[in-house]
Amino acid sequence: MIQDAKKVSKDGFKIISSPWTAPPWMKDNKDWRGGKLLPEYYDTWALYFSKYLTAYQTEGIDIWGITVENEPLGCGNNWESMHYTPQEITNFVSKHLGKKLLDDGHNVKILGYDQNRGEELQKWADVMYANYESSKYYDGIAIHWYASTYDWFPASLQYTHKASSNKMIIQTEACVDSEIPYWNDDVWYWKKEATDWGWDWASEKEKYLHPKYAPVYRYAADIIGCMNNWVNGWVDWNMVLDKQGGPNWFKNWCIAPVIVDPDLDEVYYTPLFYVMAHFSKFIRPEAVRIGVDNTDPELMVTAAQNPDGSIAVIILNQHIKPKKFTIKLGTASQFISISGEALQTVVLKMEKSNHML
Repeated sequence: MIQDAKKVSKDGFKIISSPWTAPPWMKDNKDWRGGKLLPEYYDTWALYFSKYLTAYQTEGIDIWGITVENEPLGCGNNWESMHYTPQEITNFVSKHLGKKLLDDGHNVKILGYDQNRGEELQKWADVMYANYESSKYYDGIAIHWYASTYDWFPASLQYTHKASSNKMIIQTEACVDSEIPYWNDDVWYWKKEATDWGWDWASEKEKYLHPKYAPVYRYAADIIGCMNNWVNGWVDWNMVLDKQGGPNWFKNWCIAPVIVDPDLDEVYYTPLFYVMAHFSKFIRPEAVRIGVDNTDPELMVTAAQNPDGSIAVIILNQHIKPKKFTIKLGTASQFISISGEALQTVVLKMEKSNHML
């Protein structure tokens, strides 16, 4: 599948790989679910990483980055998982994994944590970036969005960036979970009817973080909120799923930007696909986020300058009424309008006469 994708992708793509568990014989509970990696197998598990990367290289596929463990705090022991404390995973990376990959010639990014944003993220940043020895092999920290359906926890993201400003923050997983896809129903994705796992299972003190939401707004607001708080990349958990929201052996049904009916060989590009395109199509690899002075609190705005010098400005209006505003860049300005309940991208290019196109 990766080789097929390489053939059709003109620009190429980066792959982040993430293990869910070591084999049970390496763990203290001898189970695929939960448990911890036994210290005597730290070197063995590091060797697994190295052999994995080598195997893909042999097939002509370079892995750009790895996370050390998917959701090290646990995921209810429902599926394959393995637990670490911040100290344990940093010990594994600093004394075993990092050196092994370096010695074996693997030029791969190492991302720590890989779970929800919030206070836990700050605790992990403190341990990972405590000093040079703890942080030297880390290239950044990975995060997920499941702690809330509306809050991207800007304070935690800002804290993590300040803890080590030269390290990346990558949003490695997000999706509309606990929902079966709505087929050929664009309107549903704009309605405030979706629920997530926390709607049923969150503790009473955290219920407020999991209200019903409109998927389009959740995606757009989260990406903008992340970009404006030092997040370098944002990845959807699912690219393509079937009409049931799988396949998934645990029946943990989810929604993806693209839904297929394999029986009829039909494809439905949901509104989420087009939300993602607003960012991935117009903000190109190696773009740099630039500051925006947003004077309208009812709009969410972010902007990035691309390698070719163009600037993509993305505006989200979640309110019914349309908006009119002026985009100013230096001495140039451009009058713009946005419809109610809309996501809009404006691409700015400067003429020599200092006018915007």
